Amino acid sequence: MDNSFLYIKTLLLVDDEPDLLKMLSDILKDAGFQKILMAATGKEAVAEAKKGKPDLIILDVMLPDKDGFSLMEQLRSFTDVPIIFLTAKDEAADKLAGLGLGADDYIVKPFLPQELILRIYAVLRRSYKEDNPLVVLDGCTVDFDRAEVYKGNEIFFLTAKEHMLLKTLARNEGKIITVDALCEALWGDNPFGYENSLNAHVRRVREKIETDPSNPKSLITIKGLGYKLIMRK
Repeated sequence: MDNSFLYIKTLLLVDDEPDLLKMLSDILKDAGFQKILMAATGKEAVAEAKKGKPDLIILDVMLPDKDGFSLMEQLRSFTDVPIIFLTAKDEAADKLAGLGLGADDYIVKPFLPQELILRIYAVLRRSYKEDNPLVVLDGCTVDFDRAEVYKGNEIFFLTAKEHMLLKTLARNEGKIITVDALCEALWGDNPFGYENSLNAHVRRVREKIETDPSNPKSLITIKGLGYKLIMRK
């Protein structure tokens, strides 16, 4: 099963044990996730969740300044991203408390790295649907299965990089995707130095999808941040 569309998601790890945080981060990076935030207290977790806008939070039940259940209620006041509880406790009451508050899963320490990854995959897949093969934009339709753009009576063919660029933006429709994140999606773990190449791909994609490439309505530049794709509803 293709999990590539999950790897651009941002994960927030919340635990007061530095060694465990590093271990979790290493496991996730080895699995393909690159955008990882970390916090050791409830206060730090709230700040990171507001600033970094993670797509999933892995939350320890026992924290130095508040318990994970109270922290989850606080997080839920401004975000509805999926939350997985991670704890050394294996008590039914704790599990029911977490799930009753709306947690998406509950993992007991110690755990196997592969179990953690599979649980994360499952939660992300439930929460973020994989892309539709057909995407309707302002002046065209994109068929990702065929790597073709239909604009009026013309058909434009997407290169591999153009396909990946559009697909990455479409999976996060309406959200700003940073230049670094797009470079990672197109060129892998070492994306530095590819910004000019990315800009060139964006220009070519606009020539294929936009009615007026110099005045784009679908592939929008967010100055200083990155790009986002606007679809027709």
